[in-house]
Amino acid sequence: VLPVLSIKTPPKIVYVKQIEKRDSVLTSKQQIDRLLRPGSSYFNLNPFEVLQIDPEATSDELKKRFRALSILVHPDKNQGDPERAQKAFEAVDKAYKLLLEPEQRKRALDVIHAGQEYVEHNVKEKRKQLKKDGKPLDVEEDDPEVFKQAVYKQTMKLFAELEIKRKEREAKDMHERKRAREEEIEAAEKAKRDREWQKNFEETRDGRVDSWRTFQAKGKKSKEKKNRSFLKPPKVKMEQRE
Repeated sequence: VLPVLSIKTPPKIVYVKQIEKRDSVLTSKQQIDRLLRPGSSYFNLNPFEVLQIDPEATSDELKKRFRALSILVHPDKNQGDPERAQKAFEAVDKAYKLLLEPEQRKRALDVIHAGQEYVEHNVKEKRKQLKKDGKPLDVEEDDPEVFKQAVYKQTMKLFAELEIKRKEREAKDMHERKRAREEEIEAAEKAKRDREWQKNFEETRDGRVDSWRTFQAKGKKSKEKKNRSFLKPPKVKMEQRE
């Protein structure tokens, strides 16, 4: 018998025990297929979904579940398909380590609670509209399985949105770091060019000074020579007498 989920259910999420029992006995191949199914990068964002465990499970229950699932998908136990087994094992290991971190686990729980609250809010809005229209207040989410699936879908959507935002922030940070690095390299190259120019300037200063002095000396001599030739009296041409 499936446990009843309704809008009166407290914020604590109750997963369907029958489905958990069914999933928990999947074979190694079935677990690997589940963890690597199309869209797994989307589904596996929810660590509770990866480990197939109730979000309110205790630390001991979490550890027990991890051990059981990790053994099923471990590459050593699946030597016929070690590469896919390794990927599945990494997904399980990542989810387990995330849930070991109190802050990370709290964030995951917040997402799940937000998903349920969103569905519950939609149910209330539907009932309001039905009441306004004078119709029966029955909604499809009264079926516990439909309600659970609605929560599941909304939760997955929220996890995906958070992942997209995380990647956008990561890309932005990477871009900023790249730009800062480029500016740093450009500044370093400019400083190097300035040092080389200064060094070259210092090394050639004496030569430039000597060249200038030589130029000035030549100019002075040329001027003196010109002045002397200018002041030299003209030659007198002797007259010839007949």
